Amino acid sequence: MSDEVNSSGAALVEQGDDPADGWFPESVAAGYDGPGGANAPEVVTPAVDVLEDLADGPVLEFAVGTGRIAAPLAARGVRVSGIELSRAMAARIASKPGGDAVDVTIGDMTSTRVVGQFSLVYLVFNTISNVTTQDAQVDVFRNAAAHLRPGGLFLVEVGLPDLRRLPPGQDTVPFTVAPGHEGGGYVGFDQYDVVTQEFTSNHITVSPDGIGRFRRIPFRYAWPAEMDLMARIAGMKPKYRWADWDRSELTADSTKHVSVWEKDQALGALG
Repeated sequence: MSDEVNSSGAALVEQGDDPADGWFPESVAAGYDGPGGANAPEVVTPAVDVLEDLADGPVLEFAVGTGRIAAPLAARGVRVSGIELSRAMAARIASKPGGDAVDVTIGDMTSTRVVGQFSLVYLVFNTISNVTTQDAQVDVFRNAAAHLRPGGLFLVEVGLPDLRRLPPGQDTVPFTVAPGHEGGGYVGFDQYDVVTQEFTSNHITVSPDGIGRFRRIPFRYAWPAEMDLMARIAGMKPKYRWADWDRSELTADSTKHVSVWEKDQALGALG
């Protein structure tokens, strides 16, 4: 999901990519909807089920991407709007079942405003971590609250950092080592800075003929308690917290959380 980088960590723009699309230009968007993984029906359907259940009116997806969640949600009759930074990603929404009903605004989810009030704003698949400073993450929460009607809900799905696997002196945790069937293969690892809470997700792919490619994308992790404080700053309070879309209990062994905050009933539209 990240762009190619050179040895200094700077992004390399591939031919046909628009730098304005950030980490998700055409070269990434072209393969984003591949089968399996996050696009598998058994992954998408439980998320759409929960969002449909929580929606009590129009909904807004921050970082709507290619419409992986928004399109099937709209296909169920929910009125869905989206904010997306990458035009290359957003261009793929309308071709999906339900996607032609999704109203997309190009912009940054920290500040871009969409007309209207919403019953639910949601942000899924670790995308809050693409916002790499605490101040900007707070701005995401504030922007969500600004779009919500009183009593509206803000939902975030995000992985929990794998810090329990870090022994003293180590900053790197591998998450995938997959040899290819015909040679080559793939290695993925996260590299953490526990002081700044910044980390990078690193991807090394080697083709059977020995050609390698290295990709890196920056993130910032925030603990659930820190997100509760961000929500409080934005005028929201915790309502639900689950380990997954099946609404199971969050435990010390959970690898991610799905959290929902409610906008104060006394607050009108902000901003």
